[in-house]
Amino acid sequence: MFLVYVLMVAMTFVLPAPPAWAVDFPAKVVSVEEGDRVVVYHNGRHDTVYLKDIDCPHPKQPYGKHAKNATAAYIGGREVLVRGFVTDRDGRKRAEIVLQDGRNLGHELVKEGLAWSRPLPRGNHELREMEELARAAGKGLWADPHPVPPWKWKAAKNTKRRYSN
Repeated sequence: MFLVYVLMVAMTFVLPAPPAWAVDFPAKVVSVEEGDRVVVYHNGRHDTVYLKDIDCPHPKQPYGKHAKNATAAYIGGREVLVRGFVTDRDGRKRAEIVLQDGRNLGHELVKEGLAWSRPLPRGNHELREMEELARAAGKGLWADPHPVPPWKWKAAKNTKRRYSN
């Protein structure tokens, strides 16, 4: 446990710094709700954290269960570093999840073809490049010639619900 703490502290000096108002802390993952949504325990409380800069398929979409299972395999029940913890304009708590070996969980999911990257400000194209490599290799959801992003899938479900009543 001490080694994990030392590694997490060391990573705060090696990885790019988050905005000054963002918070970093070690936490234990208590549940994986979706591929890009987990519940962590820290400082005596539970927080739901959405992975920053990515969108995984909804659990009822193709590859949604694959994304959730991959996230659980990476971090289920483990200690992680929650990096850049902020509340977005919709009130969701977003952060990067850093694995014990220093890798970024969101990046790993994009590389495996289990998440879409979100457009990033200031020309940061690293995630987009990871997504394009996964797409070119036909990994995960990119095996489908026309995968539906979760934001479009949810909008289509809401439209059907409105017109079916």
